[in-house]
Amino acid sequence: MQTYLILPFFVALPWLLPAQGMDTIPLNLLQAVELAHSDAPDVAIARTMYSNQYWRYQSFLANYRPAINFGATLPNLNRSIQAITLPDGRDAYISRSLMSNGAGISLQQGVAATGGRIFARTNIERIDIFRTGDKPGFVSYLSTPISFGFEQPIFGFNRLKWERRTEPLRFEESKKRYSEQLAGNAYRATELFFEVLMAQFNLEAARKDKIDADTLLVISRGRFEVGRIALDELLQIELSAMNAEAAIAQHSLSMQTQTERLRDFLGIRSAVVFQLITPSDIPSFQIDGHKALMQARLNRGDALAFERRIAEAQMEVAQARAERGISMNLFGSFGLSQTGPDLEAAYNRPLDQEQVVLGINIPIADWGRARANLEIARSNNELVEMQVAQDRINFEREVLIRVQQFDLVRRQVQLAMQAHDVSKRRLEMSRNRYLIGKILITDLNLALREEAEARRGYVAALRNFWLAYYDLRRLTLYDFETDRSLTETPD
Repeated sequence: MQTYLILPFFVALPWLLPAQGMDTIPLNLLQAVELAHSDAPDVAIARTMYSNQYWRYQSFLANYRPAINFGATLPNLNRSIQAITLPDGRDAYISRSLMSNGAGISLQQGVAATGGRIFARTNIERIDIFRTGDKPGFVSYLSTPISFGFEQPIFGFNRLKWERRTEPLRFEESKKRYSEQLAGNAYRATELFFEVLMAQFNLEAARKDKIDADTLLVISRGRFEVGRIALDELLQIELSAMNAEAAIAQHSLSMQTQTERLRDFLGIRSAVVFQLITPSDIPSFQIDGHKALMQARLNRGDALAFERRIAEAQMEVAQARAERGISMNLFGSFGLSQTGPDLEAAYNRPLDQEQVVLGINIPIADWGRARANLEIARSNNELVEMQVAQDRINFEREVLIRVQQFDLVRRQVQLAMQAHDVSKRRLEMSRNRYLIGKILITDLNLALREEAEARRGYVAALRNFWLAYYDLRRLTLYDFETDRSLTETPD
């Protein structure tokens, strides 16, 4: 009898050994989540998306800060024959030979309150007329020590004012989206972790079933030879042994496939075999629905997206309304300037110069295009408001439903664990009774199926709980176990 029990072990030994040339990595669920937060390729994508929004926000802020520019023309040489209008009105071709140089510094600032622009500048220009034939050359300077002014649209669309409302919302939303991506990575890592864990459980069970089937086959052949069992029972046991071997091949392939998916997601480049540790320790904290909803509103990007979408729709209405009626643009400037043959003279006793321009544009007939654009913007605004209202309801309902389901899935884990323990004890008793000839093979197969179903049910219950756990973290960006927010901003 001892020989019968040892022989199947050597037959099944190749199935028990890890793949050659691969490292075996013990991994629990928390470690998988930490890898998903640090090394997963999706984290790099999330950082890049945040970086894009960060620099977009910096560009937006620059619109409200003074812009200082230096401009110069050094030099502009012109030696050509050009048509010149003479004082008597006639045109004549004149040979010109000159060089002009100029440099200046300008400062301009947008005014968010009015949508206008103020500016100031200073510049100096020099022109050198070269001697040509009997005409002598000379040098002349034009200076503008200071010039300042403004440009103000009247009844126009104030983009600076509206973007001051929408862009900060967009940037804060991008911060929340980054944290949501990390929480989503944790949820996805949990999914892949349990897919590998289920494959690992199934493969281990298949290997054990193969050993048991081979043991039973050896015993049954001995019983058949002495006439204690019928041929059909022996054939059924042989079929079970072949099915067990086929199950090992099937679950090995599933194990390899799921391992590759988890490895790729976690950013592990080398070929490895995971030895997953079952997360059977279930936390016992309670979750208050009102607190979960408050944290979701405070931490999620969707809460800010609702405000941004409404603000953008209102901005489109304001723009369409401004483009419908009369538009006016007021420009004014005041400065000092002077000319002279040298720099000293060009800055001596400068003369003042003023300019005021009022431009008016009155649409007479556009065949209803402006009105249609306004009605489209208003209709879109109403649609966005209705969609946001519904999205808010769905947002809050999803959080509250997940909170209500959390205690249920935790209870299911306890029931599934108890059922699995009972099925294992029953299988062990059935196996022992079959070995001593007290039950038929059909009863043993029934116990095997019940144990397999209970095992799958237990792993499925664990999977449902931990998915619910990380789904709540994703929906609220809050860790209820440690009572802290999960929002973070990349460096």
